[in-house]
Amino acid sequence: MSLLSTVGRKLVEDTRNVLLTPVEAARDIRYTVRGVRNGEIPPTDPLKTVGATVGALLLVLLLLFPVYWILQAALSGTGASLYSSNGLSLLPEDPTLQPFIWVIGDLVVPAYNVTVDIPLTGQSLVFSTPELTFLDASAHGVDRPSQFKHFLWNSVTVAIPTVIISMCLIVPAAYALSRREFIFRRKILFLYVLMTQVGGGLGIALLIGLYAIYVQFGLNDSKLALAVYYAATAVPFNTWLLKTYMDGIPVSYEEAAVVDGAPPWRVVTEVIIPLSTAGLATVLIFTFLTGWTEFVVAQTLLTTENYTLPVGLYALIDEYSIPWARFSAFALTFATPIMLVYLFAQRYIEGGLSFSGMEG
Repeated sequence: MSLLSTVGRKLVEDTRNVLLTPVEAARDIRYTVRGVRNGEIPPTDPLKTVGATVGALLLVLLLLFPVYWILQAALSGTGASLYSSNGLSLLPEDPTLQPFIWVIGDLVVPAYNVTVDIPLTGQSLVFSTPELTFLDASAHGVDRPSQFKHFLWNSVTVAIPTVIISMCLIVPAAYALSRREFIFRRKILFLYVLMTQVGGGLGIALLIGLYAIYVQFGLNDSKLALAVYYAATAVPFNTWLLKTYMDGIPVSYEEAAVVDGAPPWRVVTEVIIPLSTAGLATVLIFTFLTGWTEFVVAQTLLTTENYTLPVGLYALIDEYSIPWARFSAFALTFATPIMLVYLFAQRYIEGGLSFSGMEG
């Protein structure tokens, strides 16, 4: 619980910092203007800062332009295209939210009957909750919404087991490789490095064999079996990443806990894991993205009923045409959770990568 409370406290702190950024920026501007007027700050210093900020902003806008281009296609209606015969246009021709409504579909909370038994009297009272409609797709001209929510559930039921299975293997393996001496330790470390470097290539090369094995055992359409495969591919790199992060934690902290009488399991749960928050967050995000974004293996193993979001997105492509507005809206909605994760976890990812020696 201490780890969860620490992560929750840091998330609240990050949210507060984001909300207070405009206030702090205005305060810094007033301080700079006052300093320039009083001669305490050279006029060239704020000009350099403004120039660097404008340059960085232009670079970010350039990098985000493809995302904006996809957003423009999504807002341009059902007849949208990524190309325009009238030349470059930075604004959608007929802005509409219909493609996004098609993706989301109806948002309805159905009515429920709640039965409450009254003690002693033996009677029961039935309360009915009303049906709540937050979004009616038919009211916006959408008769057949997409299967986004079905694909979303499939992706969640693949990504979460991937994270659970991976973390159950990665955390103890990383701690053992970082803190314990045992037979064949160096050879196992070499094997992890080897799998880290060539694991992706081996994964593609062994895909046919994996498919044959899964078909033989009747697991070719199992989301759990797919999650096991994702976890297996995520273990080598993320174990090495977390191991190198744990290497930077001073051994004196563990020795102090042992002197105080803490058993080994408490040393791990109350010393190592709380001090590895940034590394754990980085590994957790990477393993989640493994199950959330992978396409090739999911398309090979799963049938239409169990398609995940990347495969469902690909299924929108017709043999002769691509519905660009709906395709773009689907892609942006699919990518939104990933963008939010990186937005709130950027500090942990940077900390986890820099302390593991992978910065730069």
